[in-house]
Amino acid sequence: MTPNPTQPGPTRRTTLLGAAALGTAAALPTLAPVAPAHAAEVTEAGDASTLRARWHELLTGGPGLDLADPRIASAVDRVGRAATTAATGLDPSRTDGLWPDLNNPALSNHVSSSFRRIATIATAWAVPGTPQYGDTATADLLIAALDWMLDHRYGPGHTRYDNDYDWEIGAALALNDTTVLMYDVLGADRRDRINTAVRHYTPDPNLWRANRQIVTGANRVWICTVVAVNAILRGDMDFLAEVRDALSDVEGGGANSVLAFNDRAGGTGEGFYSDGSFLQHYKHSYNGGYGKELLNNLSRLLRLLAGTPWTITDPDLDNVRRWVTDAFDPLIARGDVMASVCGREIARPSKQGHAPAQTVIEAVLRLIPSFPGETADEFTALAKQWITEDTYRDFLAVTDLASLTAARKVLASPVPARGRLVGHRQYPRMDKAAHHRPSFALGISAYSTRIYNYESIQNENLHGWHLSDGMVLLYTDDLGHYSEDYWPTVDPKRLPGTTVMTARPAAGAGHRTTSTADWAGGTVLPGTTLGAYGMDLRAYGSSLHALKSWFCLDDVIACVGSGIGADEGTAETVVENRKLRDPGATLLVNGSPAPDGPGWSATLDKVRWLHLDGTGGYVFPRPARLRALREERTATWREINLKYGTDTPVTRTYLTLWQDHGPAPDDAGYYWLQAPATSAARTRLWSEAPPLSLVADSTAVHAVRRSADGLLAANFWAAGRAGQLACDGPASALVRPDGRTVTVALSDPTQLRERVVLDLEVPALKVVSADTGVRAERTPGGTRITAETAGLHGATVTITLTRS
Repeated sequence: MTPNPTQPGPTRRTTLLGAAALGTAAALPTLAPVAPAHAAEVTEAGDASTLRARWHELLTGGPGLDLADPRIASAVDRVGRAATTAATGLDPSRTDGLWPDLNNPALSNHVSSSFRRIATIATAWAVPGTPQYGDTATADLLIAALDWMLDHRYGPGHTRYDNDYDWEIGAALALNDTTVLMYDVLGADRRDRINTAVRHYTPDPNLWRANRQIVTGANRVWICTVVAVNAILRGDMDFLAEVRDALSDVEGGGANSVLAFNDRAGGTGEGFYSDGSFLQHYKHSYNGGYGKELLNNLSRLLRLLAGTPWTITDPDLDNVRRWVTDAFDPLIARGDVMASVCGREIARPSKQGHAPAQTVIEAVLRLIPSFPGETADEFTALAKQWITEDTYRDFLAVTDLASLTAARKVLASPVPARGRLVGHRQYPRMDKAAHHRPSFALGISAYSTRIYNYESIQNENLHGWHLSDGMVLLYTDDLGHYSEDYWPTVDPKRLPGTTVMTARPAAGAGHRTTSTADWAGGTVLPGTTLGAYGMDLRAYGSSLHALKSWFCLDDVIACVGSGIGADEGTAETVVENRKLRDPGATLLVNGSPAPDGPGWSATLDKVRWLHLDGTGGYVFPRPARLRALREERTATWREINLKYGTDTPVTRTYLTLWQDHGPAPDDAGYYWLQAPATSAARTRLWSEAPPLSLVADSTAVHAVRRSADGLLAANFWAAGRAGQLACDGPASALVRPDGRTVTVALSDPTQLRERVVLDLEVPALKVVSADTGVRAERTPGGTRITAETAGLHGATVTITLTRS
């Protein structure tokens, strides 16, 4: 593109280069920003200035910041330092781009990233106490940068390219924010030009793409946010009604409402589901990516429109409470959102270090005023728990000013923190499970005909091949385990829990593929930490197939595999692949310490138990032959992310343990007990007297029994028998005796069966309670349980029986 002939030539403001200008800000004349009145002090809640003030407050923390408060002062200092960093290299006199690293006219994220840096500087200019606050040179520099972007990159005269997100959402959000922050100094003509540019790409909250599919999920809320703030900037307040109605999809009869659960009317697309799953890009699990952003932006919109004629009154708004408690809480492990639901964001350096959970916490803090009463108390208890239990990332030291103020109110509230989460949660709509105990949490990632294996688009997440091939992520008191460069340095061919071929796929290969198998899911006994989970693995890009089960029974997880086969190539099942907090962490093999130096590798024969210091124990009731490797792995983020990755090498130490099934295996298997956060002494005791016994590991059924109470957990791949329990076809079941009563939980993980029939060899039982569609009848050999499973989408149903 050629320069606009109307662009002003170099002036004092355009020759002040970013960092230098900002570094001398305190010595330059100031033009104080007009601080909008506090939103609560404005009586007319429907006028543009009031709503502009609300948005300004969300961006800056509002007027009246106590700069003598150390926490506030520290947050203000972060704002100033972020602006100084953002301004480094900024030069509006350039012809190729404002920044040397954002000058590619073929990459749309260079457009949105430029606007985000401008917004970062504008925030500092608007926040009292920063070196940039009210500085004339900074304001001139920002105005010149905005003019350059409107002349050269963004607006009606510029055709979009690359990624629609950057034009319709990313750039527009940042440009709106900058305009709110600098409203008065921009002047009416420049504001009109900005508003016209934003409306050119994002004119309507019901925006349609070229493929005529209406925008749903997080993208719709982002677009509604763009349109709402821009309408306020234009003073077109009636347009806010379209934003309100778009969130509920009034014109579409609510079929695409972001507030309604997607399965309300049998939906199968993007958005939240009633089981807590969140799908984006049709079949990708994305609670910790797009889901958190939807919650984040919705919380801002609710705050913006509260008490106005455009307040959101949709009855489905109450579903947001369940988003928080079901879709986020069980997927957060002491400040870390489980990576299995973060999509390609795990390959972004900026999204490590518990950053996704910070976004969730900030959203919940904003939601508290919108949900008074019991829900407000519930959200307060959750936010207090999340903030205080994350000792790896101090939320108060990283959050924005508005959220800092809200967080301190929550921490001072008499409402007690919720306490450490203990429970077992499964997500049939996205093939994921989460298991929480007081000392650890564990996430299991599968996929099926219903769910894609992983996402790699825009040159991101290039090594995510096995993220859903039975990956098991263990969260312990090493809170930074999946931070500090885990994803670029871990061996992506040996993710923990997976069964894989040793061949390395091409970067990004198979990134949007469903399985050919329907069986993925399991059963959970309500109110307990007892769950059976499994998957019929059909690997992408090879003939590998395997039946995999995880029986999560309180503090022990039984890992069972059978039917492992492939026509060619070598197959492995990974017991563990741990980034070592202590590179010299002791590995005990049958009680004897293994060498702890980097580069150690060995074949371990007749392994009965292992214990890794800082991680936990592994018991092999059938002595196993394992491979072990302790290594230092060096990589760069750019190897897994060409878009946002850096070329700086990083090195981390790993211990990997795996079972080698050999070349072209036929009906191979495995069986071990994982005891996270367990001591070496207890691991040894359990190796001598295992707490669980294997009942079946065939290609028809996997089952284990707990010694302490006789609980039976079984995954049926086909009709078969496990001890005193038989099933007529694919199903997952838990049978828990308790004195004279027996509770049976079951599901159809294929999500295809009309009904499931179990025969239990326990005579003379009568029904105490049963879920809808579940019944029992006596048979000559015991009791037959029939559950109508059509339309349940893999959900668990239960029945409790007692002896006559």
